[in-house]
Amino acid sequence: MDSHQIQQKIAAARTKLILDKPFLGALVLRLPLQEANPEWCKTTGTDARKFYYNPEYIEALRPIEMQFVLAHEALHCALSHFARKEHRVKHRWDLACDYAINPILLADGLTPPPNVMVLKQYEGMSAEEIYPLLSDNDHSETMDQHLYDKQDNPNEGGQDQQENPLDEQNENKPPPKKGKSHGNQKDPDNNNSNGSGEQQFDESAGGNTAPPPPLNQAEAEELSIQWQQRMAGAAQQAEQAGKLSGVMKRLVETLRQPRLPWRALLARYMTAIARDDYSYTRPSTRRGDPAIFPTLKSDEVNVVVGLDVSGSVSDKELNNCLAEINAIKGQMRAQITLIACDSEIVEGFPCLFEPWEEATLPEEIAGGGTTDFRPVFNWAEQQDKQPDIVIYFTDTQGDFPAYAPSYQVIWLVKGKGQVPWGQRIQLN
Repeated sequence: MDSHQIQQKIAAARTKLILDKPFLGALVLRLPLQEANPEWCKTTGTDARKFYYNPEYIEALRPIEMQFVLAHEALHCALSHFARKEHRVKHRWDLACDYAINPILLADGLTPPPNVMVLKQYEGMSAEEIYPLLSDNDHSETMDQHLYDKQDNPNEGGQDQQENPLDEQNENKPPPKKGKSHGNQKDPDNNNSNGSGEQQFDESAGGNTAPPPPLNQAEAEELSIQWQQRMAGAAQQAEQAGKLSGVMKRLVETLRQPRLPWRALLARYMTAIARDDYSYTRPSTRRGDPAIFPTLKSDEVNVVVGLDVSGSVSDKELNNCLAEINAIKGQMRAQITLIACDSEIVEGFPCLFEPWEEATLPEEIAGGGTTDFRPVFNWAEQQDKQPDIVIYFTDTQGDFPAYAPSYQVIWLVKGKGQVPWGQRIQLN
């Protein structure tokens, strides 16, 4: 199959996506297509600006598999995987990104090429959630190459860069011959469009070029904003055409959730609760106006913290979240009541901590049964003074009360589960 036939094959798959799955098709159109050197591109890859392909790999794909490959690269970009790596080890992050994307495409009805990585336990999870579950010694190969980041230091030993801050000294070393160097070309956006929305193949580089250089932070941030806008526009157009699948609609809705760190969101809600009462105390009249004006005051806040100990949330995660609450509590007068619960409140709870005490967990907590949130809220309703706020750590896989209580509820959620009421904050 010659170069022209390869191009026709890719164009046909892209056209099929546009007609059948316009959301994915619109995203694919944002990636100009460029033949790559087989020495560094074994299959396909993206640098968040272009779609690079090895002609021999494309020739071996069936047309329906070609659609999967195109959509796979486009979703890497739409999900801003190139801007979310942070301190993480590149290879493990690449694996986590593929494990996150592939189930989405399968659920949307696309057919993958052979040997595509899919594990059922990772369905519905983000790359950030999958990453810590992967072994440091997992040497699995991703379907494609993520050409937007620098290659890991081979001397890292699989540890996170956060634990090895000196690994930046490897930045200027040449990449391994295997061809996993990652990066970006500084091409203008859509520089391969003919003006009518149809992409052209970029022949300028041929098949003898080196891989594109890595994205720097500013480029990654700029491209992330561009891809978020593209994704929103693609979703709107597909929905208007009545062709936005339920799978992609849920994905877009998830990505539209607030991106503030969960700690900042939690602090915002707790401090707001601490200053929502008005005081009419007579002020000092030494400085003039004797009139009494209502002012916000900060009273002691009654906080109930529910802990899902059914086994879905680890002890380490519970302790990390509790440490954050203690840090926020130090800035306000908050009484904390801890309640561990699976299908019922665990023996030894509730535990009360006064504002001057640090809230802690016992070394061992019984639990591991099914999840039922109702016992915690039933307990709160039976108290003489209802809580000002309930904060619940959970994966949301349990039975909720039929109606929302009169006080504020914050759910700190591990995973992608939804809540029927209250404020949901994503832990990852």
